[in-house]
Amino acid sequence: MKYTNTKLDGVLLIEPTTFGDHRGWFMETYSAIKFKEFGIDLEFMQDNQSFSATKGTLRGLHYQLNPKAQTKLIRCTRGSIFDVAVDIRKGSPSYGQWYGIELNAENKKQLLIPKGFAHGFMTLTEDVEVQYKVDEVYSPGCDRGIIWNDPYIGIKWPLEITPILSDKDSKAPLLKDAEHNFQFGE
Repeated sequence: MKYTNTKLDGVLLIEPTTFGDHRGWFMETYSAIKFKEFGIDLEFMQDNQSFSATKGTLRGLHYQLNPKAQTKLIRCTRGSIFDVAVDIRKGSPSYGQWYGIELNAENKKQLLIPKGFAHGFMTLTEDVEVQYKVDEVYSPGCDRGIIWNDPYIGIKWPLEITPILSDKDSKAPLLKDAEHNFQFGE
């Protein structure tokens, strides 16, 4: 596996090594041993999967408050997404900044997003499946979000359309009004 730091401290791009032959290919998508060798010590608690039928579907920007905050390991196994992490750690030099990358079934890239970051993605194709691991279970009481088009954050979504949103996501607050309890360095 290849690990690459992004412009946001703690957000990592992970590229699994793929082994292929005339039958197809094989790859490890997660290895606790290899993650620990790179300094990532996590115990994942749950695997999640989503399906989005329509191009231009946007899910996010989501996070859970402490003490139920989640680290996520995201990958796209069908279709293509533009995946985004936003730093929401108070006191961080990159507070309010975002990092985005295309994840798709062909490039097999994954994004590790630690606690203290909001996460969202936009589907770039029809019929998209996203799978992700989390190190904390879902907690409805800690579930929060930020509006996808917050001008302070200024995410440059690749499709210049009005996205397909859930009712909850369409009513999410701006970052300045959102409840979040993350401190840089904690």
